[in-house]
Amino acid sequence: MKNSRLVIVDGVRTPFCKAGTDLAALGADELGRIAVNALLTRTGLDPQLVDEVIFGCVAQPADATNIARVIALRAGIPESVPAMTVQRNCASGCEAVTLAQERLLAGRGSIFIVGGTESMSNIPFLFRQTTAEKFSRLSRAKSLGQRVQSLAAFRPADFLPRIGLMLGLSDPVSGLNMGETAEVLAREFGIRRDEQDAFALESHKRALAARERLSQEICPVFLASQRGASHLAVTNDNGPRENQSREALAKLKPVFDRKTGTVTAGNASQVTDGAVALLVMSEEKAKRLGYNPLGLLSGYAYAGCDPARMGLGPVYAISEAQSKTGLRPADADLIEINEAFAAQTLAVLKSSSRSLAHSPGEIPAEKLNVNGGAIALGHPVGATGARLVLSSLKELERRRAKRALVTLCVGGGQGAALWLERN
Repeated sequence: MKNSRLVIVDGVRTPFCKAGTDLAALGADELGRIAVNALLTRTGLDPQLVDEVIFGCVAQPADATNIARVIALRAGIPESVPAMTVQRNCASGCEAVTLAQERLLAGRGSIFIVGGTESMSNIPFLFRQTTAEKFSRLSRAKSLGQRVQSLAAFRPADFLPRIGLMLGLSDPVSGLNMGETAEVLAREFGIRRDEQDAFALESHKRALAARERLSQEICPVFLASQRGASHLAVTNDNGPRENQSREALAKLKPVFDRKTGTVTAGNASQVTDGAVALLVMSEEKAKRLGYNPLGLLSGYAYAGCDPARMGLGPVYAISEAQSKTGLRPADADLIEINEAFAAQTLAVLKSSSRSLAHSPGEIPAEKLNVNGGAIALGHPVGATGARLVLSSLKELERRRAKRALVTLCVGGGQGAALWLERN
């Protein structure tokens, strides 16, 4: 189809900060607004030209439903421009990009702002359904006697909250949380604790070495001081640890299987706040507007797998993308595998090197996550996929290289794989 190639003109992201730290006071909608405003400033795009805004968000806040629309309006996108929120768990940011491609192919727009946002600090605690019913009865009580009777029905257990973050990181089909699925793969592939810790340490080292390079994709976030008179600028990711060591990692206790487990807080991705915004459009529109894009989306695929082994999703998605594009990992100059867990990423590497029907072929370690990954940088789940696209294209540009493969495992048993190319 003519003019069907989607190019990524540019992108920007907020710093990625550990939940409960620098960005905790900002909701996912505000983080998204900051990223979109910075993108519009950086690209000089007239907001009137945008056909649609598409944003990924996993834990969509109750006070900002269809968060993409809230972000768009607060960022100054005209009211006439529609917006939609997408949710494919960890691949939501990828979904925003590939949905723009599908919109383009369908002739339903040619200029899009896409991305993802997540404030994991603000994922709420929840009441049990029985507690909610008691509150409902209390609200309907009309007489003093009815109110007293309703209040008397409450028990201390009614106020024990259900932690929304933990619920979201658990799979109702397999009955396992995401960390437990990583333990499944560690046992299946014989991945030792010291291997996982070594992988985690390398992630921190690479992220620290890349700090100046990564700053090129980051916009500052200004926070009001407690007195409101001055502002603090958050300018860097705060996840990478300069003092991280094998010894420190070895001291951490397993989180998900305390007796025989190997997955710890140190060799798993960090719970993080952050947002990413990308300007994407048809190749023809980019030429007409005088943009020199970072690159283009040359192919992609999503695939399903066993939810209990969801970490192998990239293996299946890469294989599916190969059937559509003919491209294998060996064809990539750079490869990004989201580091949900060290055990999970190592399992993908080991699975890819085996002679299996779905194996996409060996993934060269020297091309993998060259600027660190989610173990160091963090994993704001709705935004990560878009960050991988942005970071990969920026690194291709620096290296004057041609092609990158971006892939993620997805909670619930899925994988995503996107092929990106520099023009």
